[in-house]
Amino acid sequence: MAAALRLSCLCFLQLLIVIVLFINSSADNSIEEAEQFQSLSNSTMANRLSGNDELRHEHAVDDPEAIASMVDMSIRNSTERRKLGYFSCTTGNPIDDCWRCDRHWQRNRRRLADCSIGFGRNAIGGRDGRFYVVTDSGDDDPVNPRPGTLRHAVIQDEPLWIVFKSDMHITLKQELIMNSFKTIDARGVNVHIANGACITIQFVTNIIIHGLHIHDCKPTGNAMVRSSPSHYGWRTMADGDAISIFGSSHIWVDHNSLSNCADGLIDAIMGSTAITISNNYFTHHNEVILLGHSDSYVRDKVMQVTIAFNHFGEGLIQRMPRCRHGYFHVVNNDYTHWEMYAIGGSAAPTINSQGNRYLAPVNPFAKEVTKRVEPWEGSWKQWNWRSVGDLLLNGAYFTASGRAAPGGYARASSLAAKSSSMVGMITSNAGALS
Repeated sequence: MAAALRLSCLCFLQLLIVIVLFINSSADNSIEEAEQFQSLSNSTMANRLSGNDELRHEHAVDDPEAIASMVDMSIRNSTERRKLGYFSCTTGNPIDDCWRCDRHWQRNRRRLADCSIGFGRNAIGGRDGRFYVVTDSGDDDPVNPRPGTLRHAVIQDEPLWIVFKSDMHITLKQELIMNSFKTIDARGVNVHIANGACITIQFVTNIIIHGLHIHDCKPTGNAMVRSSPSHYGWRTMADGDAISIFGSSHIWVDHNSLSNCADGLIDAIMGSTAITISNNYFTHHNEVILLGHSDSYVRDKVMQVTIAFNHFGEGLIQRMPRCRHGYFHVVNNDYTHWEMYAIGGSAAPTINSQGNRYLAPVNPFAKEVTKRVEPWEGSWKQWNWRSVGDLLLNGAYFTASGRAAPGGYARASSLAAKSSSMVGMITSNAGALS
């Protein structure tokens, strides 16, 4: 018994010695590797290539100093962009994060066309064309516009990416009638279209309008206006919309500041579809957005519009938007002001409200977000209107109707909504960037 006990203790001691030796050996190796790594980090590139090749391994890079410099630059640029409102990135806004984190965005302007979301995500504008630089703010002759003017740019037949040489205030004599495959890109300058006619997008496709201040638009018309290099014609009276979309598709209106026009700020009617209205700042206006021509115009049943990341600000009364017939995705917008209602409709539109922030006014009779205009009592109860994840503040309430099942809203869903708690950050830079 004693012999067996002594043998067991001896085996245990031997095992303990082996474990200690293994730990010491591992520690020595770790110290040696750490010393080698420190030496490698402190050595110059030439020394590493000449004297420490044996320390290189399969994951080593040819120029780690250059990589370190790139990482440091990336961190510094990212930090500085967050300090500067114009260049900030990683905001949670997928459109802005797509291009604003690129420190060379001015060289890569056309990349913007790949950043759209929602139903208008395939609007490429003038991505595949050359740049056109607007150098002249005049609009003396709507029939024979001078080269270098905005009107001369937008009527051309080929795709164009239109930019501006400097800050400009453009007063249009007549509607600015756009041709297909055009981008108006005012990033980096301060461009106002104001105190005259404004923009008409009629029977065309693939239009991007980005970065403009559009305000104080007036009714114009009963005049000849050119719409292409080979055609001009008589225009009857225009209503005075900031942006009028008529029978057109694949349209993206992004990062504009719009206010105080004679009629609507944005109207999309007469079978227009595949539209995204995003990152805009709307202020001081009555009837803000109209989507759908009339209750009797059933061709608007094809309409699909995304309203995303916009700020509906001070001085607004109604129609944010007002919808007819089609499918409308209202997602992650900030509603801080309205006097009558925020979202309205008639003719059984499908409205999918997701992740918005609705701050009701003080008026106790204007707390309801929604307004229905129905032909007879109770017909609206069959319309598919729903609110999912919306933040309703100061007594705001959303009156839902129709089907509760998600399947009824498939055609009115265009992107994944983010949490309503992020709306303030997502929309903080809405409007024309400056």
